[in-house]
Amino acid sequence: MIKIENYNKTFHLKSGDVVALDDVSLNIKDGEKFGVIGYSGAGKSTLVRCINFLETPDSGSMTMEGFGTITAKDGKLYQDGKILSEKSLNNMRRSIGMIFQHFNLFDRSTVFDNVAYTLKFNGKSKEEISKRVFELLDLVGLSDKADVFPSQLSGGQKQRVAIARALANNPKLLLSDEATSALDPDATESILRLLNDLNEKLGLTIVIITHEMSVIKTVCDRVAVMEKGKVVEEGTVYDVFSLPIMPITEKFVNSTSSLAKVDDLVKEAKANGEHLYKLIFDKNVDKPLISYMSRNFFIDFNIMLANLETIGGNGLGAMVVKIDGDQENIDKAMDYLKESNVRVEVLA
Repeated sequence: MIKIENYNKTFHLKSGDVVALDDVSLNIKDGEKFGVIGYSGAGKSTLVRCINFLETPDSGSMTMEGFGTITAKDGKLYQDGKILSEKSLNNMRRSIGMIFQHFNLFDRSTVFDNVAYTLKFNGKSKEEISKRVFELLDLVGLSDKADVFPSQLSGGQKQRVAIARALANNPKLLLSDEATSALDPDATESILRLLNDLNEKLGLTIVIITHEMSVIKTVCDRVAVMEKGKVVEEGTVYDVFSLPIMPITEKFVNSTSSLAKVDDLVKEAKANGEHLYKLIFDKNVDKPLISYMSRNFFIDFNIMLANLETIGGNGLGAMVVKIDGDQENIDKAMDYLKESNVRVEVLA
């Protein structure tokens, strides 16, 4: 498990201080696909750079299996009360792979040499390098591309090379910082499938930094939402999607569904004095509730927006409805919905 406690990081710029991390704490389980989402400036990329200590936190600590607890204080890193040695730091970094939005490949080197770079740097023999490189290329689906150059590859293939290189040292943890942001939808889907496969085959722990909730929904087990340097919400992806607490989380959730236009409907309903409700049907709801209520409570439903999807193997549905009828009957219908495990939100 990776345990981050009370990470703080402030950048001192000419224009003023920028608080990038504000008392951030996270627990990431072994073998987990953990997402961190936030808009630009939320602090998520600073967080990932403080996990592998490309940036040194101002304060806080990180505990990682095999390395104990690393504590940051006054711009220095400590382990067991002593300043962390360069050797120990490099050993820790070798156990953490990282991929970026931009692939950072060497344009004048073949795919083989790009993947082999880290192994050569670590003094491996030619036989060890060759064996490991071809294992990695097979793992990422590029076994036939060893002798080609990056310019001959698609964006998705370049990211596969970057992933192979990041795995060269058999890391326990892979950090993905906006790794699909520069890719088209098909390539994004392909890379996310690959990350999921690597997690299953290798037992790899993966931390995925992104501003796209669709990425979180597709591949992650749990997610932390960041805003202004803070973790404002955290939970399983299903729980966060089914019951977002913070406004920024709800904005992210709506961005991936057909409910994104709900604000326009709310304005219209309020202007016209109409009854508008949002209904959330989770995995525990299995009855035809709308037709039942229409028949038994003598009210009319007009479904304005609806969204149905499967997250983590569980169904989740939501709809925005206008309801016409006697207010007493509407209230009875809403009480019935709540008794049936449907979450009801009055929009207008």
